[in-house]
Amino acid sequence: MSQISVDSVIPQSGTTITIGGSGDTITLPSGATLAVASGATISNSGTASGFGKVLQVVEGAYSTQIGTTSTTYIDTSLTASITPSSASNKILVIANVSCHCVSGGAALYHLYRNDTTQIGDPHFMSSASGAQAVTMSLTYLDSPSTTSSTAYDVYMAAVSGGGTATINFNNRGSRITLLEIAG
Repeated sequence: MSQISVDSVIPQSGTTITIGGSGDTITLPSGATLAVASGATISNSGTASGFGKVLQVVEGAYSTQIGTTSTTYIDTSLTASITPSSASNKILVIANVSCHCVSGGAALYHLYRNDTTQIGDPHFMSSASGAQAVTMSLTYLDSPSTTSSTAYDVYMAAVSGGGTATINFNNRGSRITLLEIAG
């Protein structure tokens, strides 16, 4: 096997450098990093693999009505768990939550990882006049950096002086979907 060691390669003419030929494979050693400069484009004229590929999908559902007047977040029991196949993979969390506020009420809904870590931003709902029921979408691309089972939950809290925060009013039902994305 031949080996060439260089610190940089500059094309003799044009802007393209070709390494190998048709059907050849270029392998990076374990632990190596392929750095792509800001503004650079990665293109693929063959079959794409790896980056951004959905590896698994897990879904959870819950339809029992739960309400709280607490201004401290409580678990809504809308949950799903996933075990990432690599610590470098990401988890796309999509929760469609059936929310309800009484007249003059206000509530917060937030995604949690493993019942301890808030992820993303809280979603706020209020109703100035008359009760209001909506389906709210909470979405977040998480980097849990683990290959252990990871649970994602929706929590909710009433806003001070805001009455009752509710999910699944009249048992309408809510869903949470987890997609593992290759890193």
